[in-house]
Amino acid sequence: MAEKRSWKRRLVRLLLWIAAGFVLGTSGLVLVFRFVPVGVSALMIERRIEAWSAGRPYRARHRWVPLDRISPNVGLAVIAGEDQTFPENCGFDWKAIERAYIHNEHSRHKRGASTISQQTAKNVFLWDSRSWVRKGFEAWFTLLMSAEWPKRRVLETYLNSVEFGDGIYGVEAASRIYFGKPASRLTPEEAALLAAVLPNPHKFHVNAPSPYVRTRQAWILRQMRQLGGVAVVKDVEAGAR
Repeated sequence: MAEKRSWKRRLVRLLLWIAAGFVLGTSGLVLVFRFVPVGVSALMIERRIEAWSAGRPYRARHRWVPLDRISPNVGLAVIAGEDQTFPENCGFDWKAIERAYIHNEHSRHKRGASTISQQTAKNVFLWDSRSWVRKGFEAWFTLLMSAEWPKRRVLETYLNSVEFGDGIYGVEAASRIYFGKPASRLTPEEAALLAAVLPNPHKFHVNAPSPYVRTRQAWILRQMRQLGGVAVVKDVEAGAR
């Protein structure tokens, strides 16, 4: 009997050490990436493995640039198209989550409610799937980012890691490939077109936009104006939000 209690205590102690190691390790990793550019993300690694497994060629195009070298039109476009509560939310948009839950309960067409912070957590640290396990890890990393990163860093990392097509990561690489110029010179129309493909950059294409993408681009442009223009992004860049 005493031996069984001792075994249980050792198991509990081991689990506590594992939990403490996970908390400290992930917190430290997120803190490092507050200051260090993300040269390779989990999403890039996953896409490379997928290509290797399928036996098809793969080339990653990615170039990290600081936020002040990205046109504020791009930040405004992704906020307008992906997460309009980004400047104020704590990493989660609880109203959007509630609306998505109610919608998904009664519809076969599932709706997401991920914020820019959640998408950044997934792209940088996690694998791409819809499992509850991955969503749990995503929530944890989002909480860490919200605690350790300013909004400016979240937006900067998102714009440098988000996928814009097969092997195209970050707005600088996308801008040079699709428009032949650096991200600092992107117009509102070009920024809105980039943001329009983000729901599914493998289905929707910047260089061959479908009618749906053009409609979404026009909607994003209207939202950009209604949000108040690039002043929203300027506030985030300045740390005012």
